[in-house]
Amino acid sequence: MENTKKFVITIGREYGSGGRFIGKQLAKKLNIGFYDNELLAIASNASGLSPAVIENYDEKKDGFFTGMIPSSFGFDMSLGQKVFLAQFDTIKKIAQNESCVIVGRCADYVLRGNKDVVNIFICAPMKYKMEHVVKYYGIEKDKAHDTIIKIDKKRKNYYNFYSDCEWGKAYNYDLCINSEIGVDETVDTIISFVKAKLKIEV
Repeated sequence: MENTKKFVITIGREYGSGGRFIGKQLAKKLNIGFYDNELLAIASNASGLSPAVIENYDEKKDGFFTGMIPSSFGFDMSLGQKVFLAQFDTIKKIAQNESCVIVGRCADYVLRGNKDVVNIFICAPMKYKMEHVVKYYGIEKDKAHDTIIKIDKKRKNYYNFYSDCEWGKAYNYDLCINSEIGVDETVDTIISFVKAKLKIEV
């Protein structure tokens, strides 16, 4: 049975857990839209901010005065805040128009209160993540651990700064899942959960 009800699956993820790939496979299997880096071009076109600015501040928290722009009223918003708002508006519009999977960018927070949203967090043991980033991202083996810690710290700081929630804490999500069980198994588990939570056939 084809589902006609619009819904959104948001994915928070630890670096190296395979969250982007899992999200992409999930969207493909459900035949719905997929947005990760794809959001950047849309946000750039809609906001007038350059692609370079959008990419530079993507999922990064700047300091309060970092990139503050002088105006006749003192200081305008920082570039980081402008990028967040551009992505915020983009996520809202996408969710209104189609069923999709959205990775990162505080999408769960942006869409809070929307009843047809399922918020997922994907994690994995450090050993698994290290092997993943070496194999798929070309990270040097002796730098894998520190790279994972550094990127996850940036994601956590960004999420905690722009939302009123805490990144990676189970109580902020509908489902937290360890991707070490396998990509296909993770995707199938998420689909089963979405069907149960939203009471839909997908």
